[in-house]
Amino acid sequence: MGLRFIFMLTRNDETVEDAAQHLATALAAGVHHIGFKDVGLPFDRLKQLNKAIKEGGATSYLEVVSLDEESELNSAKAAVDIGVDILLGGTHVDAVLPLLEGAGIQYYPFPGVIEGHPSKLLGSIDEIVASAEDLASREGVHGLDLLAYRSSENVTGLMAAVCAAVNKPVVMAGSIGSRERIEIVRKTGAAGFTIGTAALDGDYPADSPELEMQLRSIQRDVAGVNNHISPFGPQNLSQSFAKVADAWRPRIVGQVNNVHIKLAKFEGEFVWHHHATEDEMFFVHKGKLMMKFRDRDEIINEGEFIVVPHGVEHCPVAVGGACEVMLIAPVSTANTGKVVETRTVTNPRDL
Repeated sequence: MGLRFIFMLTRNDETVEDAAQHLATALAAGVHHIGFKDVGLPFDRLKQLNKAIKEGGATSYLEVVSLDEESELNSAKAAVDIGVDILLGGTHVDAVLPLLEGAGIQYYPFPGVIEGHPSKLLGSIDEIVASAEDLASREGVHGLDLLAYRSSENVTGLMAAVCAAVNKPVVMAGSIGSRERIEIVRKTGAAGFTIGTAALDGDYPADSPELEMQLRSIQRDVAGVNNHISPFGPQNLSQSFAKVADAWRPRIVGQVNNVHIKLAKFEGEFVWHHHATEDEMFFVHKGKLMMKFRDRDEIINEGEFIVVPHGVEHCPVAVGGACEVMLIAPVSTANTGKVVETRTVTNPRDL
């Protein structure tokens, strides 16, 4: 699925007062992963947030930043009551795991030593990796929440070392506020990352500091980093057919999986043939096509199509002048099947 972007309704490790308003913006922008912290708002309002997140079709996250065990346990209990999908953070793993048993909540605790508020990650890379390995070995721990950009160590080296050391997904947290940092996160092998303050404050590089533009810019950059951006735009059939010069010589205009989309101009009668394994679809864009079969003839008018199953002998005929036809068939399809003659095209060219 690629690198996951988690939008946090938080600033400086606290859920913001106007989180519901920002949530509506995020859902409208198509954000699929949305979270909040266990501090900043009362739990009844966090419960309302979670309900709205899930009703909006997104995955919900609660990140624990409380440092004392009692507060963390209260937050874990609240996560169960609220019904979040994923519990991020926290350091008292042995105490929290029994509370989550059977709740259906995925658990991603913090590796390393966490101090202060906003949180900082202490320790050397080796110490943090050792902590990550220990946590990832626990049953009930589904992944890790690494405060990578809250560490004074080499952040890129830290992320890569933790991801290489564990076989569970790692989410990166901290100041990930640019496409360059998103690319770094992806290259280290992370499963996802969080952005909160940077988007809410309008600091992410975008055309506008408005939250909607911030989120859309982040999503665009994540799609680019994941190589999930389509290079294709609309094509006009009339303009494309105007580029096809020779009759009976199909040209490729697109490909869907192992299927070619081809354009061809038909003039007169073609050759009787069949395809041993390939089905073909003929869509008439302009003119009139007659498809001869051994048992009948079919007329296909403009805007109509016909499917010719594999193994069926057929002979296309352009009726009343030239006919423009879109062909959809497997890549392996030769236009004359097993028959070889002067109009045979085994390797059609792109238009």
